[in-house]
Amino acid sequence: MRPGSTPNALAFLLLFFLPFSLLAQEPKQYQLGMIGFYNLENLFDTIDDPAINDEEFLPKGSYAWNGTKYHNKLKNMSEVIARIGTDEIKGHTLRCPDILGVSEIENRLVLEDLVAQPALAPYRFGIVHYDGPDARGVDVGLLYKKDKFKVLGSRSVRLHDPENPNFKTRDQLLVSGIYMGDTIHIIVNHWPSRLGGEKQSSPKREMAARLTRSLVDSLLAINPQAKVIVMGDLNDDPKNKSVTEVMNAPKTDDYKTLQPGQMFNVSYGLYKRGVGTLCYRGQWNLFDQILITQGLTGKDRSSLKFYGYRIFNEDKLIQKSGRYIGYPLRTHAGGVYLNGYSDHFPVFMVVIKEK
Repeated sequence: MRPGSTPNALAFLLLFFLPFSLLAQEPKQYQLGMIGFYNLENLFDTIDDPAINDEEFLPKGSYAWNGTKYHNKLKNMSEVIARIGTDEIKGHTLRCPDILGVSEIENRLVLEDLVAQPALAPYRFGIVHYDGPDARGVDVGLLYKKDKFKVLGSRSVRLHDPENPNFKTRDQLLVSGIYMGDTIHIIVNHWPSRLGGEKQSSPKREMAARLTRSLVDSLLAINPQAKVIVMGDLNDDPKNKSVTEVMNAPKTDDYKTLQPGQMFNVSYGLYKRGVGTLCYRGQWNLFDQILITQGLTGKDRSSLKFYGYRIFNEDKLIQKSGRYIGYPLRTHAGGVYLNGYSDHFPVFMVVIKEK
């Protein structure tokens, strides 16, 4: 797909897969929630950490990363997070996810600085973060509104390659808690990159997917109706083996076609329409995905259920000129400081429950 082509530009306007008309008719009968994911693209501080390879993001590094750029980045990202949502439901305006998984963050400090920004401070976000083994020091994390989500427990799960003891990548973060009166489990991911080529690197993502799927299966073994949400930058599309076969999330936008044990990839409907969350060499990909267990599907809304998924790609987040016109507006591109946001668009899903 060409950068800036119509399908991607209109992604924010696409309808959810389930109609909003029901909610519009009886808005007071339901409560809505919003859960999202955002790759923050190199949210580094300016402090040298000798334990990791953060040299690029130091004042004397290749990005000449200084206090001004760091604070600009915090301000920009916080303002995007605060705007994520939709206001097209009459009487129901959703802004700023109640729960947000994040990736490419250096440490807990950058998350503390992020949630303290004026755009986010009123929401009183809590943080779940563990330092992982990634060589560059980037981790995943979870932000949550303390008045919306109660954390029951969390752990960071490491991915090991038995054939390569020196292999290092991001840990997977599992957080369980109470949300809208229901117990949910969230697994935040940033699977290994496509460095060296998609085909050559695919086994590493499949290995990561096996770990994620084992966590899902452990939760389902305890409760077959467990509400599990897998989110993250998977570095694969919804059609790839890591997702369709290893995660057992088939290529469908209709959860009613699922077989027992299969997961529903809520991102697939937009992917098959040609919409993406990032663009590389003119090709759009949808790496930022959300997968759910079947406990979150169905029309019985006496408990928490999936209602819709979107890519948040408002016009402000799109580059307007130059070589990368139509791409996500980044902080740096082609060696030039753009004072933008991220090379990924954020994604979110809406959940619904009867009051």
